Amino acid sequence: MGAAAVLSLVALLPGPSAADASPGGYAWADGSPSVTGAASTTDAARLEPGSTYRSALPRHGRLYYRLDLDATSTAYVSATAVPPAGASVAATDGLRISVQDAGGTSCSFQATRFGASRSPHPIAAWGAREVAPGGTLCRGAGTYYVVVERVDAQDSSPGTWPLELGVASEPPLRRTGATRAPGTWDSASPAPVTGPVVDRHGGAGFAGASPVGPGVWRDRIRPGQTLFYRVPVDWGQQLNTTAELGSSGAGSGYVTGALTLSLYNPVRGYATEGTAGYTGRQTEAALEPLPPVAYANRYGFADQVKAMRFAGPYYLVVHLSAQTAAEFGDGPFGLTLRVRTAGAASSGPGYAGRSEPGGLFEVTDRDRAAASPDGTAGGAALRALAVGGIGAGTVVLLVLGVWTVTARRRAGAW
Repeated sequence: MGAAAVLSLVALLPGPSAADASPGGYAWADGSPSVTGAASTTDAARLEPGSTYRSALPRHGRLYYRLDLDATSTAYVSATAVPPAGASVAATDGLRISVQDAGGTSCSFQATRFGASRSPHPIAAWGAREVAPGGTLCRGAGTYYVVVERVDAQDSSPGTWPLELGVASEPPLRRTGATRAPGTWDSASPAPVTGPVVDRHGGAGFAGASPVGPGVWRDRIRPGQTLFYRVPVDWGQQLNTTAELGSSGAGSGYVTGALTLSLYNPVRGYATEGTAGYTGRQTEAALEPLPPVAYANRYGFADQVKAMRFAGPYYLVVHLSAQTAAEFGDGPFGLTLRVRTAGAASSGPGYAGRSEPGGLFEVTDRDRAAASPDGTAGGAALRALAVGGIGAGTVVLLVLGVWTVTARRRAGAW
């Protein structure tokens, strides 16, 4: 079997699954180097665009990291904090990230919080050094600093949180386009997505997020668990998603913010979220209506509009509050995702270079195939193997092996 064929098969298989992780566990990106955040800019370690790192975030104090940037590319940094299962967090506890220039001027900042769930789970925030027409701050080449800290940590359990840092760069455009966000777009909530239900297990981290496309997807989730999915959304397409927690056959009571559905963009930038309480009856968390993906969205006023600024994999992150177990047991509970990507895909804005990592702001046929109902072990894998030039007998044996492994994982998780 050729190396290209092996790589084609591996690329279409699901990543690390949440079924293989304990509730609250997180699947880190393979091979990520460790980097230590500094207490001062003087000692800040350098972060490279296109790379993912592991670090650690203390309860108090700021951590500094360094970026060496050119004058033309926009740089993005996402920080994902992973508090341990069983930690105490308040609704206002969370994570803050900012990017500053060498003179101390803030280029951007964002904070995300645990909110009504009051349940420890991975949360991410993003910062950027943007190069935009007419901008005057943070434009030149040179050294910039990433600052990461916890917010309102006095109500959190003591101890350090593991941290994942992702760094990406976006090239400039060949030609300057619109410098205002689209003024109008369809903001009405569409009819619920219906149709055949497909089983798809969520991953346990951004790197292992399971691909899903338009349709209805079924999974199971335990209290304290967080599931990750990725949806390919192309230029001009509008994403709409709901997450439904199934009814419980036991227990009674009410859990505030039991179900959280969060949306992150291709650079793991936080966009928006929906939450729902739980009484044991089925309930639904929905994302607010979002604009179609467009480069000019970055010039919008609202954060959720700004986040929809490029094509690529958008991440749906579903968390079931750990407190749900006290009222309704350890589960697992049924989970249904209804995903819609409305509108025809359009051409991109015309970049004058490549992103880091490469291909980040595009959707390929392989991405669409992986997100189809048979994408992880069916038709997409067969097509990839066929391209690799493997004989029919080998194809059958390999695909049977994939199906066997998948079936065993499902049996253990369900």
